[in-house]
Amino acid sequence: MDLLKLLESVGGKDSLGSLAGNLGLDSSKTSALVGALAPALMGALQKQTTSADGLAGLQNALKSGKHQQYLSKPELLSSVESVTDGNNILGHLLGGKTESRNVAAQAAETTGLDVNLIKKALPLVAGLAMGAVSKSSDSGNKLTDSIGDMFGSLMGGKLDMGDALGFAKKFF
Repeated sequence: MDLLKLLESVGGKDSLGSLAGNLGLDSSKTSALVGALAPALMGALQKQTTSADGLAGLQNALKSGKHQQYLSKPELLSSVESVTDGNNILGHLLGGKTESRNVAAQAAETTGLDVNLIKKALPLVAGLAMGAVSKSSDSGNKLTDSIGDMFGSLMGGKLDMGDALGFAKKFF
């Protein structure tokens, strides 16, 4: 499942609207922005599932984090705490500022949007992605089902966790 569809399926439409408002974008440009950032973010989340330690760490982050608040209270996306949380997520998923900048530069090239605007959006989109995965997986309790659904949609059907891990290893 792509990130936009995942956000819509867990009630994130208002959050996307809040993101658009924070960035001064219309809904189509916001969708293009999220769509351009999604492969890197969702790929990094999926990569976490390729090892037992990574999967356990992701489950712990989903259980202990308050990421679903970005879906239930979209106005929080304009807070400093949301940016800090998003930057922490990015550091964990992507590794560092250089990787985040590379993702932003690629998204700017794809969308035609200003790279500084994308850098501003990236931590917020990371928080939304974690919120959507958290909500779809019952705060990480059903993460293997959620990951199986995400990978399965790429392959045209639901996969079990073993299939999902095998599929992920082909790409990471």
